[in-house]
Amino acid sequence: MIFRLIGTAGMLLAAAVAQDGEPRVISPGGGPGPAPSDAIVLLNSGSVEGWIGPSGAPAGCEVEGGVMECASGAGDIRTKHEFQNAQIHLEFATPSMPEQKGQLRGNSGLYLHGRYELQILDSYRNSTYAHGHLGALYGQAPPLVNAARRPGEWQSYDIVFHGPKCDASGNVVTKATVTAFLNGILVQDHVSIDASEKLGKGCTPGPILLQDHSGFPNAPRTVMRFRNVWLRPLE
Repeated sequence: MIFRLIGTAGMLLAAAVAQDGEPRVISPGGGPGPAPSDAIVLLNSGSVEGWIGPSGAPAGCEVEGGVMECASGAGDIRTKHEFQNAQIHLEFATPSMPEQKGQLRGNSGLYLHGRYELQILDSYRNSTYAHGHLGALYGQAPPLVNAARRPGEWQSYDIVFHGPKCDASGNVVTKATVTAFLNGILVQDHVSIDASEKLGKGCTPGPILLQDHSGFPNAPRTVMRFRNVWLRPLE
């Protein structure tokens, strides 16, 4: 089926073919603004002070001019700050890797509570399985649309996340939920997150974790860039 997106002036903006269950392609609009005054700023300077490795070791990424660059082998990094519910903003740029395809092209991930992954991938003209695209709740929910920019261009996630509610025995009574905008476009609409034995229940506060997609045979060298990361805790 062919979808045509028409602008307010009646001009054709894009045409895309939806097939094999993949999200239809659209063109995102303008960029985001600065952090709000009540935000906890996690990255906008020349330091990784607010970030550590999962085991507590210093973060293996480099920061210059407010941009954090994480190359394969640096390891996953997570924020020292933990939260239960939050509004989150993160900007990222995937590298140009035209020799790679699918999940090998610009792969990383933003993990809420360090466990629930919103996929980061170069999904610009790059076919892969639906729940593995940029904007997906990985393994659970495909993005509503493919709003990916070209590799090398800055992109943004804006997220509203509510952690699960648990009883006194640690049993989940209300699932975690996520609403996510990619480049200003809604890609996850108040989606319930299914926990698992591997993911854990997430009843306590957790960090933002950024994935180093390496450590497996033939993994390509990937250099991810991040900037302007902040969150607002929600009651």
